[in-house]
Amino acid sequence: MALLIFNRPEATRRVVEEILRARPSRVLVFGDAPRPDRADDAALVAQARAVVAEAPWECEVLTNYSPVNLGTKYRPATGLDWVFDNVERAIFFEDDCLPHPTFFRFCDELLERYRDDERVMMISGNNFMRDELTANSYLFSQYVGIWGWATWRRAWQCYDVELSDWPALRETRFLHDVLGNYNEAEFWRGCFDRIVSGETHTWDHQWQFACWTQHGLSVMPTVNLCQNIGFGPDAQHNKEPNPKLAEVPVHEMEFPLRHPSTMVRNREYDDFVFRELLASTAKRVSRLGRLMNYRSRFQKTP
Repeated sequence: MALLIFNRPEATRRVVEEILRARPSRVLVFGDAPRPDRADDAALVAQARAVVAEAPWECEVLTNYSPVNLGTKYRPATGLDWVFDNVERAIFFEDDCLPHPTFFRFCDELLERYRDDERVMMISGNNFMRDELTANSYLFSQYVGIWGWATWRRAWQCYDVELSDWPALRETRFLHDVLGNYNEAEFWRGCFDRIVSGETHTWDHQWQFACWTQHGLSVMPTVNLCQNIGFGPDAQHNKEPNPKLAEVPVHEMEFPLRHPSTMVRNREYDDFVFRELLASTAKRVSRLGRLMNYRSRFQKTP
């Protein structure tokens, strides 16, 4: 089990309580240092770390706290590198991702089932689509869901926080071949451009990129198993409440799991993720203006 914490002690406490109930054999906790320009960070970071230190763990606990502030790009990335230096597979939470108790068994069973299947890059706890798309316990998606998720060292080794391969792939058919949708491809083209230019400081889009370069799929449960409790003014990114994403109810996963008979992406789910979550959120922050001219630019690509 791995946990990223920072400066939200109460959210950390709630997540730690759920992890304790799962009785893990090992917990790896990492966190960033206070930001030098935020006067309240030092006390809050200390309180969050105290939640971990004072929890009644019945297992081995390893901690990795940065002595300097690395930010929202490098601390998650370096922390996960550290996690997979120590373990072959892990269930991962940020301090605002609250799981349903059945999420742990869901991950454990599928981490074992797909341990050596390189077509599967990760297991997510997220499903924000209310419609039932399958009678199975999960579906396969080309999108990652990182508010509670699990993966293996063999998948994480494909991750590159700097997106070193993006400049060479940028003018090729790479995104269109993966996504099959001009607007969707242009949305992600802009996301990756902003990371490489230094305009955006994040770690998770690089994980999405890594999964696509490996032609990998994500497991998505057919019920939502983790909710984000971190929307609000103290959040790093999600400062405005989003009714489609914030504190979406969690539900119990039924066992035994019903496994899909084929490993094919669910296009209806992927279309929903882009249309209702990514594109609609981007519109709210006025970032979709660059979508309009993609078709003409793409057709000029050799």
